[in-house]
Amino acid sequence: MATDLARPQAAIAFGGVIPVLRVSSVVASIDYYTHALGFHVNFKFPEDSGPFFASISRGRCNLFLSEGDQGNPGSWVWIDGVDVEKLYDEFRASGAKIRNPPTNYEWALEMQVEDLDGNVLRIGSDPKKNEPIGDWLDMHGVRWRKLPDGKHQRVDPS
Repeated sequence: MATDLARPQAAIAFGGVIPVLRVSSVVASIDYYTHALGFHVNFKFPEDSGPFFASISRGRCNLFLSEGDQGNPGSWVWIDGVDVEKLYDEFRASGAKIRNPPTNYEWALEMQVEDLDGNVLRIGSDPKKNEPIGDWLDMHGVRWRKLPDGKHQRVDPS
């Protein structure tokens, strides 16, 4: 059968993943990512003129920035953090756009940071045990609270 031919004989391991974030200006994005978020530039292309593609990194986190091409505006990326609360203090001091401060969830203590083009970096570390679960901020900026029955309820701003 054709499906038998499509099955891999042995699992082939993948390498690392580098998300491609679409941005309106690589130059402005490099400035924001390096000064506000502490990334450094690995390379930019073309090197000698206004770049339209760049590779940036901080620790083991690598991102590609693509000007007006590849990806979709408003993408979300999960980044495994080390100390989210300390990072939150760093980002507040640097003027980063904090979309949601560190919030405890079942899966992580997580914060959301937004770049100049609305791409969201979800940065998380281990959740705090025996701490309450916080409200979730969705892609539209709406807050949701988990109810005791496991369902979620919209939280209207007061």
